[in-house]
Amino acid sequence: MTVFTRRALVAALLPLAAASAWAQNVKLTVAASPVPHAEILEQLKPRLAKQGVDLDIKVFNDYVQPNVQVEEKHLDANYFQHVPYLDSFNKSRSTHLVVVGQPVHIEPFAAYSVKHKKVSELPDGATVALPNDPTNAGRALLLLAANGLVTLKDPANILATPKDVVGNPKHLKFRELEAATLPRVLPQVDLALINTNYALEAKLSPRKDALFIEKTSPYANVLVARPDNKNSAALQKLNAELHSAETRQFIEQKYQGAVVPAF
Repeated sequence: MTVFTRRALVAALLPLAAASAWAQNVKLTVAASPVPHAEILEQLKPRLAKQGVDLDIKVFNDYVQPNVQVEEKHLDANYFQHVPYLDSFNKSRSTHLVVVGQPVHIEPFAAYSVKHKKVSELPDGATVALPNDPTNAGRALLLLAANGLVTLKDPANILATPKDVVGNPKHLKFRELEAATLPRVLPQVDLALINTNYALEAKLSPRKDALFIEKTSPYANVLVARPDNKNSAALQKLNAELHSAETRQFIEQKYQGAVVPAF
């Protein structure tokens, strides 16, 4: 084979090699809440790209559509929720979503007020805003009970509702509202129990601004997919990066205790 022929052959093969490398890149579309989930995913995108996975992050501000979109196969996975919420969603919506890997992080749930600086300042008949989805409403009531504001019929019931309150010495009045709206209604109520992702979006610091906060929590956030794709190579690579030393360092440095690694 002449030099010219070899050069021509190499030139002909180069586009094929490039096309082959491009074909190996897999697009992975994942739904996430803006803070901290999308931020955590953004920091690992470059590392995934080097492994042949192009991560496409779709940001949602609600807790329903990310699960619906994954169930209906419009998205590959989501990262925004804890296991009690996922279990409740699957049961109420007849969906089949599953956890991929181990928990990633915990967002300590907290109570906020712009009207009062101490719990002892809460007046008789104070208005308390709670998330209106079953698991987070129960979580809020458990936190209120842990701080002596209410007594629950079953102190271990994570799905408790205001109807399960059997002791209410301050005669608190409960308003159940969409979780995403709670920071906006904070000036209108005496106390609001707010998920940390929405608190962070509203520039509230759980460690600095909360009247009280969870000391321990079973509500670790997880990566979620469908049974048919949970073991895909791309999702397993994403799961590994979510549990990497780099991700742990990012969470610890950026959120300063407002978000805590669960691995």
